[in-house]
Amino acid sequence: MTGHVPEEPPVPDKNPAPDPKTAQRVIKKYPNRRLYDTSTSTYVTLAEVKQLVMQGESVVVRDAKTSEDLTRSILLQIILEEEAGGAPMFSEAALANIIRFYSHAMQGFMGAYLEKNVQMFTEIQAKLAEQSQGLTPEMWTQFMNLQSPMMKGLMGNYVEQSQNMFLQMQDQMQKQTEQMLGAFGLKKR
Repeated sequence: MTGHVPEEPPVPDKNPAPDPKTAQRVIKKYPNRRLYDTSTSTYVTLAEVKQLVMQGESVVVRDAKTSEDLTRSILLQIILEEEAGGAPMFSEAALANIIRFYSHAMQGFMGAYLEKNVQMFTEIQAKLAEQSQGLTPEMWTQFMNLQSPMMKGLMGNYVEQSQNMFLQMQDQMQKQTEQMLGAFGLKKR
């Protein structure tokens, strides 16, 4: 498949954002499927976009012609490549269950629930990294043992927060159901 290749790279923005840590990194996707990083004025690979994400950069991918936001599509493509690689994160059963939530009444709740759980897990990971600095390999093994008080505390907090989120989601669903039934003049029994 051939597409239009720009003869010259696009001109970088003349007024880049003053703080690169808070600004989004804009990547343009051309019809020939090439990705162009506007902040470095270079073409990048999908692996390089993945690396930007891994480094915590805020990345947005836009169609070069239409400016349509393609970020989700590119991120899903990165996940697909990772899953097809050596050690997938999701089992077939987990993927099948995620698919089942599409077009389901719980779809919106499930997305928010997963997002909050991943965020909590990321925070736990950061705490672990912070508290494990300077540990020897033997100390690290002991630290990571699920029986250690530190690990029990961190994981206990994670499980408790996850349960609380689920209960909040359940309460919200119940309230929405009651509102919907009330709109039809029905009352919950």
